[in-house]
Amino acid sequence: MNSKYVNNDLNSFGFTIILAGMIGGMMEIGWVSIYSSLSSVSAINVAREISVTILPYTADTFYAPMLGIFIHLLLSLLLVIFFAAIILKPAVRRHGKLGMMLSSIMILGIVWAVNFFIVLPILNPSFILLMPYIVTLISKLLFGLTIPAVRLRVNTGRMLKLIAP
Repeated sequence: MNSKYVNNDLNSFGFTIILAGMIGGMMEIGWVSIYSSLSSVSAINVAREISVTILPYTADTFYAPMLGIFIHLLLSLLLVIFFAAIILKPAVRRHGKLGMMLSSIMILGIVWAVNFFIVLPILNPSFILLMPYIVTLISKLLFGLTIPAVRLRVNTGRMLKLIAP
């Protein structure tokens, strides 16, 4: 077997999940950046408010926006790991690719609703006023579409070609 290939379902599944979490988080950052470039909303302020939601004492620090991005990506990764462990495998086994797509979108929609109607009004009410609900919902649904897209692109049942010199 050529050393450029790996056929280890656990490793490639784990890689896929990490990749989906990071790409999903970056998809949301990209969407917010596009929206902020077309509106008066500051993407830096959005990132700052993420930091303030988790660590309120960072509000006036110079590093709050970068910390907000780090927190966002960490939460994205944790969300995808939880989703994969609890929901993704059973959905795929039972309903195939359609189950993966629908469960991803549904769960991320539920996460959005819980965040914007329960968690954020308690932790950081000013965050929910930064952007219209539809913009934030689209952001979360884009994340939901990213999970199956990455999962289907990096198929764990096949050889995963590694980038090697």
